[in-house]
Amino acid sequence: MILCGYLLCRYTALDRTIWSQVESLVYYFLFPVLLFHSIVKSPIDLDASSFIISGVVLGLSGILLSYALPYIPLIKNNIDLRDHACSSQVGFRFNSFIALALVDRLLGAPGLLLLALLIGFCVPMFNIAAVWPMAKHGKSHFLSELLKNPLVVGTVLGLTANLSGIQVPTLLEPTLNRIGSSSIALGLMAAGAGLELKMLNHQKTLGVSLLTIRHLILPFLAWGLARWFSLDATQTTVLLTFSALPTASTCYVLAVRMGYNGPYVAGLVTLSTLCGMASLTLALGLLQ
Repeated sequence: MILCGYLLCRYTALDRTIWSQVESLVYYFLFPVLLFHSIVKSPIDLDASSFIISGVVLGLSGILLSYALPYIPLIKNNIDLRDHACSSQVGFRFNSFIALALVDRLLGAPGLLLLALLIGFCVPMFNIAAVWPMAKHGKSHFLSELLKNPLVVGTVLGLTANLSGIQVPTLLEPTLNRIGSSSIALGLMAAGAGLELKMLNHQKTLGVSLLTIRHLILPFLAWGLARWFSLDATQTTVLLTFSALPTASTCYVLAVRMGYNGPYVAGLVTLSTLCGMASLTLALGLLQ
């Protein structure tokens, strides 16, 4: 899908003027609807405390490791702070499209219930952590950026509806499912349309560091947490899947919407999608 977006943007009449509008559609409508629907339709079992804690610890670890890169000797001198502000999200955010599809295939409804817990607790945390460095570096008002972030709004509304017992009317289910499916395709294609391959040679140290966190360190940390908290087989599988997913395709859209280096982030999203094939194999095979 990323390759399809790249080719369409460069070799057809569907150029950047078209894809900039697609980015806005995905960011402001399609993906928030997917987040809301995926959270509200799955009961959240707050009794799975060990699993929730392990997921939150894993998420916080990814955030802290990504934030720490400009302060690590031998690395900090090769990192541009503005590029770090927009790309640090690559180290901890995850592609919920792939997560939902993969967990449903592997575990069915029990796995999806656990994944809904991780989405409910981690997506708000990740979106806040993604917005904060860019708002800080751009000297914009963090709370204002957060309240305007449709991904945060969609997640909070979904959690509120879920915990309040509000159900989506059956009549709306097919429409919401189709909106969510379209966000998967268009989000990945928009990332491809914004990709500039020459940008993959830009800030190599930063890119390699973030991808190492996302695809190597976090899977091993998840394995350790699963053993530490004595998670059962289903919980362990969901946590390991969660730890090894490619980064979110909306990293690119968020970076562009906030005025940062979108092509560089799109390059990292592409590489992360490829690395995800290896890290998911590692997490679900060797570690388990």
